[in-house]
Amino acid sequence: MKDIFDNVSFQCSKTVTESYSTSFALATKMLATSIRGDIYNIYGFVRFADEIVDTFHDYNKPELFDKFEQDLEHALIHKISLNPILNSFQYTFHKYQIPMHLVSSFMKSMRMDLTKNVYRTDEEYKEYIYGSADVVGLMCLMVFVNGDEKEYERLKVSAMALGSAFQKVNFLRDLKADFEILNRTYFPNTNLNELNESSKSRIVAEIKADFDLAYSGIVQLPNEAKFGVYTAFKYYSKLLQKLQNTPPLEIKNARISVPNYQKFQLLAKSYVNCKLKLV
Repeated sequence: MKDIFDNVSFQCSKTVTESYSTSFALATKMLATSIRGDIYNIYGFVRFADEIVDTFHDYNKPELFDKFEQDLEHALIHKISLNPILNSFQYTFHKYQIPMHLVSSFMKSMRMDLTKNVYRTDEEYKEYIYGSADVVGLMCLMVFVNGDEKEYERLKVSAMALGSAFQKVNFLRDLKADFEILNRTYFPNTNLNELNESSKSRIVAEIKADFDLAYSGIVQLPNEAKFGVYTAFKYYSKLLQKLQNTPPLEIKNARISVPNYQKFQLLAKSYVNCKLKLV
């Protein structure tokens, strides 16, 4: 009978993905059905942890995060949780033998968001990026290579680069909310009150380097994963292009996005490129 509960849990993770990120949900739909559900399960887990530290302002965030972390530990040890999101995640965690240090690093970075507002050094910045983004890319990579450790080691650097690129694009796009609502500054040596074209260009160049490294791994992914990951890559590349062409003042005062019609254009082009083996 637990199969019914597990199926309900998986559906919850899918609903979380579709509700919180239409772009990620669209890219996930382009994955093979054999792995699609597991990516929903990972996204649901990381989204809930992120929601605690980013949006539950009227509640005791440290208390909620502590409880979530305790429930996560119980779920991973006992292979069940009455929290359907954690029940889904533990299933994927065990199915692909996701390394525990990836989960621990992710939770460490999320906990940092409870108290840390400014990242002053490259070391602090890189540590946060690794835990909040790189390890999520590595969790997904374990699914994409079906737990094959040799393939995982071969592709892990590019998977980390893709996670970094996605996170940094989000940082640049969400400057206004992070700075004004959450009082956070992620980019070191950057005065967001005086963001100019020079500092923006430096950030964009850093992200482009991440994307270049990420692409070298995308082309080597199994066919089950390549289309979906390439679709996400193209979407975030387009978003970065829009940010590059947007004046710094506008980035600080508005959230830049890609219109739906452009998303579907990117999807169509990605499909053709993958179908013709141009990726």
